[in-house]
Amino acid sequence: MDAVSPKSKVVPFSLKDAPSLIERVWPAQKISIEAQRERKAVHGQTLTGLGSYWKGRKPLVLVRACVLGALLPSTGDDEKDLEIFEILMGMSDEQIPVRFKEKISIDEIHRFGSPAQQAGLIEDQDTLRKLPKGEREALMTEIIRKLPYDLRAQKLLRPEEVGEEDLTRPHLKIVNEHLGTNAESLSELIQQLGEMRFGRRPIVVDTFSGSGSIPFEAARLGCDVWSSDLNPVACMLTWAALNIVGGTDQIRKSVEKAQHELAETVDQEITRLKVEHDERGNRAKVYLYCLETRCPQTGWLVPLAPTWVISEARKVVARLVPNKRKKRFDIEIVADVSRAELKDAAAGTVRDGKMVYTLDGETYSTPIKTIRGDRRGPNGQTVNDLRLWDKSDISPHEDDILGERLYCIQWIEADTIGKSRQATFFAAPTAADLDREERVRRLVERKLADWQSQGWVSDMEIQTGKENEGPIRTNGWKYWHQMFMPRAILTAALIAEHGDRSPDAALALCKYLDNNSKSCRWAVAQSGGDGGAKSTFDNQALKTIFNWAFRTVTVAPWELERIPACPIGTRNSVVCADARHFDAVGDISITDPPYADAVNYHEITEFFIAWIRKNRPDEFAKWTWDSRRPLAIKGDGQDFREGMIEAYRTLADHNSPNGVHIVMFTHQSASVWADMAEIFWAAGLQVIAAWYIATETTSELKKGGYVQGTVILIARKRQSSESGYKDEIVQEVKAEVADQIDTMAGLNQNLKGHGRADNLFEDADLQMAGYAAALRVLTRYEKIDGVDMTKEALRASRGGERDMVGEIIDFAVQVANEHMVPENLSPEIWSGLTGPERFYFKMMDIETTSLRKLDNYQNFAKAFRVPDYADLMGSVEPNKARLKSAKDFKKSGFEIQEFGPSVTRAVLYGIYELENDVEGDEVLSHLRDMLPSYHSKRDDLAAIAEYIARKREKVDETESRAARILHGLIRNERLG
Repeated sequence: MDAVSPKSKVVPFSLKDAPSLIERVWPAQKISIEAQRERKAVHGQTLTGLGSYWKGRKPLVLVRACVLGALLPSTGDDEKDLEIFEILMGMSDEQIPVRFKEKISIDEIHRFGSPAQQAGLIEDQDTLRKLPKGEREALMTEIIRKLPYDLRAQKLLRPEEVGEEDLTRPHLKIVNEHLGTNAESLSELIQQLGEMRFGRRPIVVDTFSGSGSIPFEAARLGCDVWSSDLNPVACMLTWAALNIVGGTDQIRKSVEKAQHELAETVDQEITRLKVEHDERGNRAKVYLYCLETRCPQTGWLVPLAPTWVISEARKVVARLVPNKRKKRFDIEIVADVSRAELKDAAAGTVRDGKMVYTLDGETYSTPIKTIRGDRRGPNGQTVNDLRLWDKSDISPHEDDILGERLYCIQWIEADTIGKSRQATFFAAPTAADLDREERVRRLVERKLADWQSQGWVSDMEIQTGKENEGPIRTNGWKYWHQMFMPRAILTAALIAEHGDRSPDAALALCKYLDNNSKSCRWAVAQSGGDGGAKSTFDNQALKTIFNWAFRTVTVAPWELERIPACPIGTRNSVVCADARHFDAVGDISITDPPYADAVNYHEITEFFIAWIRKNRPDEFAKWTWDSRRPLAIKGDGQDFREGMIEAYRTLADHNSPNGVHIVMFTHQSASVWADMAEIFWAAGLQVIAAWYIATETTSELKKGGYVQGTVILIARKRQSSESGYKDEIVQEVKAEVADQIDTMAGLNQNLKGHGRADNLFEDADLQMAGYAAALRVLTRYEKIDGVDMTKEALRASRGGERDMVGEIIDFAVQVANEHMVPENLSPEIWSGLTGPERFYFKMMDIETTSLRKLDNYQNFAKAFRVPDYADLMGSVEPNKARLKSAKDFKKSGFEIQEFGPSVTRAVLYGIYELENDVEGDEVLSHLRDMLPSYHSKRDDLAAIAEYIARKREKVDETESRAARILHGLIRNERLG
């Protein structure tokens, strides 16, 4: 059957005034799951091959959801609208067969399959029946439909791994029938929706483009895109996303061919120089270096490293052997050592900021700060005794406090070079190896000035700052090229020289620099414990370290190869410009702006700018190759607010009258909401909706278990000049919040009634809805209590002032919380609980689901105003967070404010006693002693005990059983 409906005429501007789907409903939980899966794909992501050093890249699936959500209309039939949206996202049940990737387990078949499905797939209870592939997958697909979405997604390809021809095109008939379109492809549908809304193909604008994920995905869908960024490295990555990954097959093949030839040329030159091969034909894979310094106590030279383990799997360590004649340590590389020696080597010679080593049975310890001579300067700044390196320096002077030393080489055995499986071994450098090091050093030293004049090697000085002060302060490196060993400088110069100033060569050079600086740490557990090198910006910061890895030219991942095929046929533009002065016209703006704690890209990208600025490709020649720090919108003070207001006012002025603005930001406190409200106010925008997307993965968590998600704010141009009074607006906010949450909760119930396994909206979504409803009301007004809110937003804040906006938003959150009554708990009980009690029961409800992530606990602790929520937690481990149980509390917790003297704490104590075999009559007696108003609270006590029994049934069977017993004791108690 044809996938499309009969041709019908698309009417321009027929959706001009229709609300967007994203303003009303949006399956944020499903989008979150798909976004996390994309993030976890790491190097399998579409754009990371261009340069993984830009860590703030938003998932493409999230951008797709934003574009589609902005273009699709909310027709009033929420269920049908969601069905169409999920089809276009590739997330519907009907698309499981084309996304099928992984077989489901025996256990999953037993848990979710019907008896017939189990019989069809399993024989002898624990063996998969041998079936033809198509028949097996068809049966498994039916079971996958029943899985919760997070489990389902693990069994499927990511939507972008399936071509649109298979993913969406077969379903366009139903899409066209609902929307009144006649599209035969997804890009044609985007064109038609744009015409129906804006009279043209939709134009997406992003003035904070970063690495280009927003403009790239919008263009891939079929939009025209105009993008800009102040930072030239961001512009380069965005340009490459649109023009290389998004290029034609011919362009991609041409780039891959040029990259292959460049790699061959550089490899041939390195081979000709004979600096990476030994006398037996083995080729170096990795060189390991460390700092070395003289101990002020003994006068010995001591190599510095936090660990001397080189490979966990091979049990290889660097063994320090005292050389009394030279008063330094020789370093032996030993394999297959004992477990005890491996443990000793792991201690290293750098521990807790001190140099620690043992000599002749005595242990010496000296703070690294003392070795450097760190102290306060006359202006309060940190100064020390390190020599600042000169522009011509590429290695330390002999009398420098910190030296550099090669201590280990990983070799590829000669007869396995070029093979897919190479045999390697670790060895200490020989005299011949050190001679090759010296030849490289002399060669680079001799050619440095010429290379710098040609622009092939950086000659730029490091400008200190929050991120960039480390190299200067901790090592004395004053110029960017001093962040690299001579070997790296040599290879980088060859890439630049033979790259002929092409865009792909510039990208390759930046990848090379990221993967071969003195900040590339050696991870002993990587590659299955064999050991492996990390990139410079592995953790979003520029950090100096004590030992590092250099990967040779055929090993370092610097080429652009296997470029994904994502041809883009629409118009696009990349401009290196300040967001406040962008002048292109658009229909939908999607931005991920800087915020208070954002990565300082304006500083750390100078690491790359230093190498490109004098050797820039013609395509990038019009861009200013400088980080332009003074112009960057950053921080969280008045300058930040004014910069953001001007940037969003510019966007509002250049967007279509019925255009949509989508803003992504990572929130850390409720105060950010008040700031954003005032920024939008002053920019002439009104907030319409907000959604919460959990995009974190465990490896990205900060110390202390802090978890981040992304807030998606939807705004439009403010259409009126209303004035209002705070008292009236507060009541309006209350009604708006209640209506929004009741509507969303009702849609949850309707969809469950139609067989949907998961909630469409979880509590995080309802909280966002509360925030958004408050902002929707607030940002509609130009004046409140006679105060011009635009001028108020621009006014510098004064300490100690009461913040009216913050008060109203806090009130909105409270209203939202009152409407988020956990299932199985009556509204009457809920309304009488304190904040900590509400937090405890809400999280107990959430613990019955798979949403046990720390950010949920943090968000609700803020919402219920529980400052010390850790007192109620059994674990704050990310992704494994949980509440304290009755058994965890034992006899403690009565001192917790608003929780200790509560009915809830009394019930938990009763459960604890029953778990410890205390007689029922005695338990009731203790409850009466704890609660002077026991008799008037009996019904509440019984209801709470019953709630705990239900919620703990599958979480903690023992606690559930004790709670059920307590419920029976209270209900059956004889009074009188």
